Amino acid sequence: MDSSMISLIFMVAVVIVILSVFFSFVPVMLWISALASGVNVGIITLVAMRLRRVTPARIVNPLIKARKAGIDLNTNQLESHFLSGGNVDRVVDALVAAQRADIPLGFERAAAIDLAGRDVLQAVQMSVNPKVIETPVIAAVAMDGIEVKAKAKVTVRANIDRLVGGAGEETIIARVGEGIVTTIGSSQFHKDVLENPDRISQTVLNKGLDSGTAFEILSIDIADVDVGKNIGAILQTDQAEADKRIAQAKAEERRAMAVATEQEMKARVEEMKAKVVEAEAEVPMALAEALRTGKLGVMDYYNMQNIMADTTMREAFGNTNDRKKNDTDKK
Repeated sequence: MDSSMISLIFMVAVVIVILSVFFSFVPVMLWISALASGVNVGIITLVAMRLRRVTPARIVNPLIKARKAGIDLNTNQLESHFLSGGNVDRVVDALVAAQRADIPLGFERAAAIDLAGRDVLQAVQMSVNPKVIETPVIAAVAMDGIEVKAKAKVTVRANIDRLVGGAGEETIIARVGEGIVTTIGSSQFHKDVLENPDRISQTVLNKGLDSGTAFEILSIDIADVDVGKNIGAILQTDQAEADKRIAQAKAEERRAMAVATEQEMKARVEEMKAKVVEAEAEVPMALAEALRTGKLGVMDYYNMQNIMADTTMREAFGNTNDRKKNDTDKK
């Protein structure tokens, strides 16, 4: 192989490499597609997007979609939203859907909603097709003490103007639950709620619960109403049980005081007996002292002993007669 042939092959390879680098850096096919769709985007603009680290297809394809739908947008708007971290394709889809549904929505508003973290396309779709939010079972107690359980279905429509800064579905559910509890709690009898469940819907709707939220409440329908426990009876039973325990505690306290008083009286009796024994122990000493001092003679002492012996004998006779009489009575 001669040198001219080698040079030709080398030049062809260099050209192929240069063209590959060129076509990979300059999206010519995308430029051609834009021109065919009537979108005037220059090659220099596409190259500048590459230099700004923006994927040209993420800008040009949504721009083509918007122009075909008759929406006036430019590459600067889409590129700015892309660099801000937004989803350009979703914003354009939302603008197209809003235009088809005759909903006034501009690019700046749609971009702000998207950057706020909300799905702007879903919001537009919800404006056209309202969403039904089902609340959990909410229990409340009527004035007669009967528990009533209710579950509601809330039909809401997205409010485009309040999507930025407006409260979400959790707030709607919480406010509806508050309205249900208020309505049931203010009812005189639980049967009133069972007979007219629409009272709950009317009360909740009249409160304007959708203020400050990203939704507009269209209707509130009570899906289910059920009777729960008799809370009033349970509370009365618990109160009676508590009163009984208090009474038992007081009775136990009084019994303990009576036992303590009884023990105290027994102690005093034993104390009195001890004093009697002590006094009886002093009698012989007093007699001895009287004999010593001559205040009591010996004969007087013997006469006293005889009297005591006679008294003891009489008591013995009396006890014997009592036992015989008891035995006779038993027979």
